[in-house]
Amino acid sequence: MDTSVRGIRISSPDRIIYPGLEFTKLDLVRYYDAVGERMLPHVVDRPLTLVHCPDGLQSPCNYMRHRKVWGPDVLRRVKIKEKTKVGEYLVVDDVEGLIALAQIGIVEIHTWNSTSNDVERPNRLVWDFDPGPKVKWPDLVKSARALRALLETLGLESWVKTTGGKGLHVVVPLLPQRQWDECLDFTRAVASALAATDPSMYTITFAKSGRESKILIDYLRNNRTNTSVCAYSARARAGATVSVPLTWTQLAKMPDPRKFTVATVARKRGLDAWRDYWKARQKISQKAFEAIRRLG
Repeated sequence: MDTSVRGIRISSPDRIIYPGLEFTKLDLVRYYDAVGERMLPHVVDRPLTLVHCPDGLQSPCNYMRHRKVWGPDVLRRVKIKEKTKVGEYLVVDDVEGLIALAQIGIVEIHTWNSTSNDVERPNRLVWDFDPGPKVKWPDLVKSARALRALLETLGLESWVKTTGGKGLHVVVPLLPQRQWDECLDFTRAVASALAATDPSMYTITFAKSGRESKILIDYLRNNRTNTSVCAYSARARAGATVSVPLTWTQLAKMPDPRKFTVATVARKRGLDAWRDYWKARQKISQKAFEAIRRLG
């Protein structure tokens, strides 16, 4: 059997990645091949943090941020200064890069908010809505829409995607003008302002105790070196779920995000739910900063 995909030989193609689903490493490679063209705009040129599952989900997976010698040649490496050292990060430039990641046992792909050619100025903001176990899906949808409305008052359009878990990401594309600390300050102020509208529903406190019925509005995805799961990335969790971009109309009509799996998303076609995202040319204005600080 030919186990090459886009010219990349797949070793151990029959290794089970998702126990119980009989979903193999070759199946995962073929998934990334199927969604590759849709995924590329979300991943290209962004430094990566990766979830490595060399034995599938039968054994613990591990997060990999950077390696000096690790990684296939089809992947590009970029050096980024950190607090105490220089880290070498992997970057994807094409679908072959996605295939290469899956070949070496990568299941999840997480991306920075900036690109490798302009590392210090993010070109997007991400708020991660993380629901407690008692929060119902309609309340989570309502919360994401509330953030959208708040952002509109600040002159910013936003887009939404599932996380592949229980949560949602609300994403704002930006012209790369503000530094990391400014973006973090802004996203923290926005999260605080939304949380203040209903303290019984929202929190920005990260401790899990006491927030079983609340939604954590996680703004720390906007801290330098922090990442969020990439659109169309598979998740290393039972059910083989996937992070999927949605329109706001699709979100309102969707009863359960768990329907988005490596099996269903690979077959899905149609218009890009975020097609207008790529046309957005917006920035965090000084007026928006002042307005959100008053609200917070």
